[in-house]
Amino acid sequence: MKRTLIVGLSAAVLSSSLIPTFADAHTSRAAHDIKKVEFLSMDAPSTVNQMVKTYTEAKVKVTYQNGKTEIKPLNYNQLFLSQDKIVENKGAMIAAGTPIDVNGDPIIDRSVPDKPEAFVSDAPDSNSLLEVHGKKYMVSHFEYDSIDNAGNEVKGLPASMTLTEVVQDKKTGKLAVKKASKIDFKNVNGLWTPCNGSTTPWGTHLGSEEYEPDARAFESDPTSSAYKEVNAFAERYFGTKEKANPYFYGFTPEISVDRKGKSSVVKHYSTGRFSHEMMQILPDQKTAIFGDDGNNTMMFMYVADKKKDFSQGTLYAAKFNQTKATEGGAGDLEWIKLGHASDKEVKRLIDKGTKFSDIFETADAPAPGFKAVKTAASKKVEYLKLKPGKEKEAAFLESRRYGALLGATSEFNKMEGITVNAEDKKAYIALSYVSGSTEKQDGAVQDDIQLEKRESGATFEIDLGRAKGIDSRYVPTNMQALVIGEDLAKPDAYGNTANPNLVANPDNLAYSATSNTLFIGEDSSLHTNNFVWAYNLKTKKLSRILSVPVGAEATGLRSLDRVGGYSYLLSNYQHPGEGLNGKQITAVDPKKLEQAMQEGIGIQKTGGVGYLSGLPTGQKSYSHR
Repeated sequence: MKRTLIVGLSAAVLSSSLIPTFADAHTSRAAHDIKKVEFLSMDAPSTVNQMVKTYTEAKVKVTYQNGKTEIKPLNYNQLFLSQDKIVENKGAMIAAGTPIDVNGDPIIDRSVPDKPEAFVSDAPDSNSLLEVHGKKYMVSHFEYDSIDNAGNEVKGLPASMTLTEVVQDKKTGKLAVKKASKIDFKNVNGLWTPCNGSTTPWGTHLGSEEYEPDARAFESDPTSSAYKEVNAFAERYFGTKEKANPYFYGFTPEISVDRKGKSSVVKHYSTGRFSHEMMQILPDQKTAIFGDDGNNTMMFMYVADKKKDFSQGTLYAAKFNQTKATEGGAGDLEWIKLGHASDKEVKRLIDKGTKFSDIFETADAPAPGFKAVKTAASKKVEYLKLKPGKEKEAAFLESRRYGALLGATSEFNKMEGITVNAEDKKAYIALSYVSGSTEKQDGAVQDDIQLEKRESGATFEIDLGRAKGIDSRYVPTNMQALVIGEDLAKPDAYGNTANPNLVANPDNLAYSATSNTLFIGEDSSLHTNNFVWAYNLKTKKLSRILSVPVGAEATGLRSLDRVGGYSYLLSNYQHPGEGLNGKQITAVDPKKLEQAMQEGIGIQKTGGVGYLSGLPTGQKSYSHR
């Protein structure tokens, strides 16, 4: 077993150098009280060799209260590739990114008839590191598989998560894979497109199900993508289209690991159904806010009835009252109550076969009693009327459509990563693109958001406080752009259409209390290489700290302060090499760049799961503000 595991691991795991660290776990705290942390930026990649790899040349400078200063390099450590056969599954070793069906068997790609092979995702996303009874486990999302073996885009493929037990070298802090298994989702009807996620304060993982299928189109239009994808999913996962149901998907799964290392899954149906980018628990451990990815999306908040228990609570949607249109924009938030429910109540509604037509009446044009709404659920304006007594079904199965009927703002665009700064009562959320539905739109049905167009997007800071009638001390009250990108009028020599020295299309976010730093990972086609950035919330300094392969997205960010005496920034990349053909690159030979990608890890063949080490591990003793 052990020999097989070592053979399957990528070379980076076996050859990685020792990990630099700042604070020895056995040294007195006084010697390592941190006064200031400064990340020293690396240059953007400039050669073919740099552009095709994941690497860092950044450093971190730490100033301590006793006057001592240290500068040490960061180091990127790859734990495994999604194609590495590290997972034991029914007595066989399979790739980490392999999706499994309801019986636990790998789902087979039959696009090349004489060469059937298991699908392998090239899109690792969210990570959580969970510590259970002295052991460390990593939960990793595998969002989708970009292309099948015949070179076609894959639609309707069940997704997966992998549970990896990792061991930590006490002398160096180095993490390594011990063993891995696939997480079983059969009790919740499988897993639909898990994008970002978060780690709860009580040591579980909150996943996501992004781009929920349109239940209206599924029911009424057999030519629609929703109908085709939900049926393809059911056939691949259950082995039959009879179990195809769009209302199975679009929720928040919570993954727990017991003392024996066995994972279990529940879906929180009462947190609403929409394009769950991620769910972020706030410091009271009963309030959560959500990213809702796509165009014409909403900001949602959930307040649980009990701390640490998100199986029952109240769902709200935000109305955005704009106060500033330029420099990324700003606005106040008011909250509209959608409803209260438990997971069990909502699941009963799904299991009894509720359909879209049971919830709403529809019209093809303006009509008395019908309201015009435009949401991510549909690409066009809809005219809807709620059927009598169907408030609960609408609130929790059609959260965005119902929110729009009640006046909530459905004009956010690509609302993605979220993280929280407990000490300052701030949260941060990424709007990857400030364009489209966030701009002024002639003829829009509501048009609450009318921001200046910024294709490169912005990361917003959210103030948390109280709001009348809501049982929470952490209600988002307003939001304002904090870190903004800069669009370019024409591509530069590397094919960038946004300033490469600023963040473009922020996606994953993570916050470190030790360094008072906001980490930002990009999902950008405007940057030829995507980066991870460190933004110091006190000094406002922005530093590039990681570059991922050309065409890849930086995912899986999670800041871990002081794990066994060391600190880490979990960081993945997905779909390397995507979009190379459309780039106008003159600084290097585009053909040599593509060839180097093909000869390396391949183009859209595999993704990487890893982490940055060398982050400070001392105790902070400075004021944030």
